[in-house]
Amino acid sequence: MVYTVTFNPSLDYILRLDALEKGEINRVTYENILPGGKGLNVSMVLKNLGHESQALGFVAGFTGEAVEKQFASFGCRADFVRLPDGFSRINVKIKAKEETEINGQGPLISEAAQQELFRKLEKLEKGDTLVLAGSIPNTLPDDIYERIMERLAGRGCRIIVDATKGLLLKVLAYGPWLIKPNNHELGEMFGKELRTEEELLAHAGKLQEKGARNVLISMAGEGALLLTEDGKSYRSPAPKGTLVNSVGAGDSMVAGFLAGYEESGGSLEEAFFMGVATGSASAFSENLATRPEVEALLRTIRR
Repeated sequence: MVYTVTFNPSLDYILRLDALEKGEINRVTYENILPGGKGLNVSMVLKNLGHESQALGFVAGFTGEAVEKQFASFGCRADFVRLPDGFSRINVKIKAKEETEINGQGPLISEAAQQELFRKLEKLEKGDTLVLAGSIPNTLPDDIYERIMERLAGRGCRIIVDATKGLLLKVLAYGPWLIKPNNHELGEMFGKELRTEEELLAHAGKLQEKGARNVLISMAGEGALLLTEDGKSYRSPAPKGTLVNSVGAGDSMVAGFLAGYEESGGSLEEAFFMGVATGSASAFSENLATRPEVEALLRTIRR
């Protein structure tokens, strides 16, 4: 079973305008409300690809109830910790000539609520996969990722971490099965600009020396790279298409990777190409990737 953790789920209010004029009344041409948060995106894309998962995290107030209902409407399973006070955040995603985001803060997460999440994580066992994705809200300790991974050490779970450079570097000692920095983040970890494929792979190897097992490097319009724990590397160009929506593309890559890994019987190569196709399919769509969209793109990068 795949489990995803989203510490700060949201309702994402997505707006499209011809242009955003500051200080004026703006009329939208498109609007939608979707459950948001990196782990939730992974779960929703997995469901679109025909795979079950269970989402964990914290919700509160009437917006938290809306997150739960919206998420369930996609056929996804969740076991959220419901907080007694506050409300889950609302994020506004404005898509005009440029993309602008206004993200809410979210509710207070108490120590008791954290312990309830830890109890829910106790169900994980050998062969399960846990996806830890996104930033840590300021109401949680900044070592929450490490605490979770330490609790699950020795159980034979695969743990995927998709987070910013500081969080990512901290968890390497716990041996994550997969990490997903982008090319710029990878360079920032070492204080240098990495310009070539050889440089990127060499520094991905340095992350393996620190404990990461497999390193998936997203490079936006330039495609992606994978360095596996047995030293093999794979490269894929970005599929051709028009960027419509960058929100959720990275999460979709993670979901596609997991789906490809499962469907191929454990092939990291197949997982990689499925991940690239799924991330791009979400980027080229108003909504998260669907199976037909992914399969169409997969045919263009796997010949």
